Amino acid sequence: MSDLARNEPIYTLRMRPKDIGVALAALLFLLGGWLLMSSATARTRTFQDEATPLRFEYPADWIAIETLQDVVLRVANPATPSAVKTSMTVESRPLDPANPPTLQTLLDRRVEQRQVLTGYHFLSEAETEVGGARAIVTEYAYVVQPIDEPRRASLPVVVRVREYIIVTADQSYYITFSAPDQVFDRESRRFERVITSMVVQ
Repeated sequence: MSDLARNEPIYTLRMRPKDIGVALAALLFLLGGWLLMSSATARTRTFQDEATPLRFEYPADWIAIETLQDVVLRVANPATPSAVKTSMTVESRPLDPANPPTLQTLLDRRVEQRQVLTGYHFLSEAETEVGGARAIVTEYAYVVQPIDEPRRASLPVVVRVREYIIVTADQSYYITFSAPDQVFDRESRRFERVITSMVVQ
C-alpha cells in the first residue's frame, strides 16, 4: 500500500473537527445576524396624537416624512428596496355626532378621491373593528413613475395600498399603508401590528 493511501484516512480524520468548527462558527454568525435583524424590526415607537385619543406603536426604523398634506403623521421605511418606499399615513377628521356619515359613505368619498391615481384598481373591502371602534378596510393598487424626468430610465412601480377607515362618536381616522407590490405581503405584517396596537377612543 502506498504512503498516500495510508495517510488519507488520517488526513480526513484530522480535518473533520476543523470543518465542523467552521460550520458551527458560520451557523453562529447567521444566528446572530438573524437575532440582530429580529430585534431591530421588533423595536417600536409610541405615537400619541395631541388633539385626539389616538395612540399606537409603529416600527422604530420607520422615519418621519415631511408632507404638505393635512395629516397627523407620515412615516416611511427607508430600507425598502425600491425607489418607492413603504409608507404609512395617518389622517384625522372630526365628525358631527348629531349627524355622522356611515362607513360606506366615507368609503365612497375615498374611492372617488383615489380614482385620479394612475392605473387605479380597487381590490377589496371588508368591515372590521380597530381598538373597539367600527372600521372598514380596503385594498387597492395603482402605478407610480418614480423618476419622471426626460432621458432617465425608470420602470413604473406597482404600489399596493391597505387603508383602514375608523369611526368613533366624534372622529374619523384614515390609516393608509402603501408598499411596492414585491414587498407588500412582508411589510403588511408589520403594518397589521400597528393596527393591533391602536387606541382610538
